[in-house]
Amino acid sequence: MKRTLTAGLLSLAIVAVPSVQALTSISKETDIEAVALKVANETVQGGYKLVTMEEVKQMLDSGEDFVLIDAHPRWEFEMAYVDGAKHFGFQSNHVGTWEEDVTDGSPTQDDYRAVLGDDLDKKIVIYCGFTKCGRSHNAALWAKELGYTNVYRAPGGITAWKDLGYSYKVVPNDDHSYPNQ
Repeated sequence: MKRTLTAGLLSLAIVAVPSVQALTSISKETDIEAVALKVANETVQGGYKLVTMEEVKQMLDSGEDFVLIDAHPRWEFEMAYVDGAKHFGFQSNHVGTWEEDVTDGSPTQDDYRAVLGDDLDKKIVIYCGFTKCGRSHNAALWAKELGYTNVYRAPGGITAWKDLGYSYKVVPNDDHSYPNQ
């Protein structure tokens, strides 16, 4: 069954687009519109809510109790992540089978549950790289599939976090190079 978007949801998706710079390579209004519609459609499909990275920062600063998930593959997570985020890697495109949707070896659904925690009603916020990236959508879909009820996606991801000037963590590597800094 194909769902149609309400004007309110489309407005929410457009507001969730943080800035043209954060969208990497988007320079025309039609490109921004396409990304906004993509996020809106994914949100309807996934049944989760949206939150901005600015709101994530406020939640962290206030000490709110929630689980923050970075959905990048391990190597990208190590280049830049929000302090306090837990890592669990997902592919950009949702295939629908666990084995094809996760990254970094062969983690199981039980491994994901261990990262998300036992409380199915606890707030979970998931982010990835930037608004066009689908990893956070994929991770949010799987959280919902596993029975978690309070799932949020921060579509601007680490790029929006950096655009806002917030500090982030890196995992030191042998040659001390961080291509995204």
